[in-house]
Amino acid sequence: MSTTALVLGPILRYVDETSASIWVETRDAASVIVRADRTSWEARTFAVHGHHYSLVEATGLQPGSVTAYTVEIDGLRVWPDPERKPAFPASTIATRTPGEPLLLAFGSCRTSVPHTREGNMTHGIDAMRAYALSMAQGGASRRPDMILFLGDQVYADSTSKEMQQFIRGRRDIEEDPGAELKDYEEYAHLYSLAWSDDANRWLLSTLPSAMIFDDHDIRDDWNASTTWKQEMEATSWWQDRIVAGLASYWVYQHLGNLSPERRAEDEIWQRVVTHSDEDELDLGDELDAFADRADKDPASYRWSYFRDFDDTRLIVVDSRVSRVLTPDARALLNEEETAWLDSKMVGGFRHLLVGTSLPFLLPLGLHHIESWDEALAQGAWGRLGARLGEKLRQGMDLEHWAAFQNSFRAVALMATEVADGKRGPAPETVTFLSGDVHFSYVAEVDRTSGSRILQAVCSPIRNPLPRLLRSSTAILSYGVAAPLGALVARSVKVPDPPFRWRNIRGPWFDNNLAALEDTPEGLTLSWQTGTVDDGDHLHPGLKEVAAMTVPARGTVDEVPGGDAVPEVALPAHKAARAHRGRRR
Repeated sequence: MSTTALVLGPILRYVDETSASIWVETRDAASVIVRADRTSWEARTFAVHGHHYSLVEATGLQPGSVTAYTVEIDGLRVWPDPERKPAFPASTIATRTPGEPLLLAFGSCRTSVPHTREGNMTHGIDAMRAYALSMAQGGASRRPDMILFLGDQVYADSTSKEMQQFIRGRRDIEEDPGAELKDYEEYAHLYSLAWSDDANRWLLSTLPSAMIFDDHDIRDDWNASTTWKQEMEATSWWQDRIVAGLASYWVYQHLGNLSPERRAEDEIWQRVVTHSDEDELDLGDELDAFADRADKDPASYRWSYFRDFDDTRLIVVDSRVSRVLTPDARALLNEEETAWLDSKMVGGFRHLLVGTSLPFLLPLGLHHIESWDEALAQGAWGRLGARLGEKLRQGMDLEHWAAFQNSFRAVALMATEVADGKRGPAPETVTFLSGDVHFSYVAEVDRTSGSRILQAVCSPIRNPLPRLLRSSTAILSYGVAAPLGALVARSVKVPDPPFRWRNIRGPWFDNNLAALEDTPEGLTLSWQTGTVDDGDHLHPGLKEVAAMTVPARGTVDEVPGGDAVPEVALPAHKAARAHRGRRR
């Protein structure tokens, strides 16, 4: 059997102290075996629309261990490829060490174009790929516990030349939906383009990953408003798109987000693990029906999830499917999702992290503009004003948390109560991690006591804003935009935000991959970008764009390589912890 029996993967997904989940796509129905340290685990494939997948659950691993693994299909090794000289180190499973402080990489918005000079000229250097090459060469002093992709892993509505070539090979690209994706087969090919580059493929095989969708995984401004949804549903192709998009997301992204315990509760996954017939299980029709139901009845399925890493909790929130678009009851999160998030927003952790593809705290200027536009589109200035508001909403992507004021205020109250110690012992930080906006920054809520409430954004991994849009974005976000925006919002009777926040670092517009680390000094954040040396576009280097440390209270510290900011003495309990150090 040729090594082409392995179509995509292996991708290392959920990993904890004693287990790991390894996802693969195969050419045919098969039995997939993962071997590591004289132990093996096996799983059969399941089928979706002619494609074959397996998720192997490796159990009984030792905490804090690093173990090389191989993959076999029907008894023959396919990873690492026995017919090729290894270009990267062995793929390994690194289990969590109990008590180890969290190191998390994160970012969003990554287009799938070739890593050539031409591709880099139009889309910039892939920061993820530059990170992979650096990590393969031993450039990282410590491997991250996980990489969190905060939306737009694939672009279904803005396709590359390579994707369009595939589309032309199977249908008339001049007919709707044109160069956008139409069905599951095209989604499968797009994921292959996104994850098959040698460096990124190796990175995904050895670094655990978690994911959540954003609009471009389906279509720009997905679920922005009732008007947007009605326009989509009036097309001849939207139903196929949303079904294929959610079905493929479940297979390629969501399934690996879940712990073995949570996955065992998933009704569709139960069909996979309880299937006993000799013939391969075909989930195509069932998964399509599930995706259609999840779109029409968002309360029927939860895409959000959470993980506890000892004294750090990470909550990853669906900010797309679970929206309520009814004009007089708009909400970014429906009632069920709000209640779920409310139950997870508790104290007792050192850090509470909330991953949401859309920034919770936009720059104040943009926040006010979006809140004003929501009121305008709701009829604050009459029918003509409502039409203008909807045009602005869709034309300028004004559909973040700020454009769903009910949800923004509800979550702001949750975060404040946690930070004030009203939901258990107050953590050191409540930090929102986001992407989407194609520039990176850090903002902080103005507070004199309790936990620090932060917003850290890393966007894009590879899809930079054109320079003209960078200027206009900065103008609408910062400086006089904030007071002017506040006046405009008040003109349509939008209440002032429940708290104020300010930008403490950024913005910068590079392609980036960010890292967050719990250190003795506080929460350390850094952003890295790719560089081309001596014209070698296929082997980019990596450099730090910004770095900072956020202690429990006070001003932001300086980290070598970051921008200079005022230093502050650590609080006594932090100084003692810094002196003792922590196990790495």
